[in-house]
Amino acid sequence: MSRMARAQAYPTRPVRLIVGFAPGGGADLVARLMGQWLSERLGQPFVIENRPGAGGNIAAEAVVRAAPDGYTLLLTLDANAINATLYDKLNFNLTRDIAPVAGIIRAPFVMVVNPSFPATTVPEFIAYAKANPGKINMASGGIGSGNHMAGELFKIMAGVNLVHVPYRGEALAFPDLLGGQVQVMFANMLASIDHIKAGKFRALAVTTATRSEALPNIPTMADYVPGYVSVTWDGVCVPKNTPTEIIDKLNKEINAGLADPKLKARFADLGAAVFPSSPARFGHFIAEETEKLGKVVKFAGIKVE
Repeated sequence: MSRMARAQAYPTRPVRLIVGFAPGGGADLVARLMGQWLSERLGQPFVIENRPGAGGNIAAEAVVRAAPDGYTLLLTLDANAINATLYDKLNFNLTRDIAPVAGIIRAPFVMVVNPSFPATTVPEFIAYAKANPGKINMASGGIGSGNHMAGELFKIMAGVNLVHVPYRGEALAFPDLLGGQVQVMFANMLASIDHIKAGKFRALAVTTATRSEALPNIPTMADYVPGYVSVTWDGVCVPKNTPTEIIDKLNKEINAGLADPKLKARFADLGAAVFPSSPARFGHFIAEETEKLGKVVKFAGIKVE
């Protein structure tokens, strides 16, 4: 059977979409929404497999080592771009060892605090943090996660000292934020928006350059910390040497999903903007993000314990 014929028939069995973080976080939500769309469009189950650990590296390495046949996909996100600089001795090189397929979404982080926290605005938070250095705990989904980077960038640009408390996935930090053991988090909008709307978290700012349509009353961080922007993003990659025909087929179906009014509206409700792209454009975007986020890692002096 020729490669072309195989690609036309693809997929003939279930496909695994591997996510490097625990269920319930932003990445997991994106994977489940896109996996459901692809299952319906391509007639085979797209099974979400959560493999948390090492900031997403366990999942990425599993995909790098998988057969390049289109049956093992990686939900690729900002954390993967960060890890390229954060880890000295990775067994793979993301930009060299995987092939980009398509972007899915881009979304802000939201600076959230426990409602009992004595600050209701970013300037009040900064003033309180400066008066209480090292006494505020900042949660993240893990060392080098996107929300960790967003928080480190805030610490640098606002000149405050917060104590970083990493978890094995951002959803795992939420109970402690609700309970007041940690006081602040730069939460992924997709994972936190329901808590914000229910009044369980107080949102102080979004991290995009413009306000979010999903939370129109929440100011941007740049309103108070000029020039501050931090965005989370998700897309799909496959092992390098995956046939072009399979990459193109997946790209076409993912982009069809992003153009579908129902799926687009679901992402918008969660505060995310769809991010359609060609494989080449998504690859270029990953390379740019790897360079940009690498600078934050170096400047903040972040090390993996």
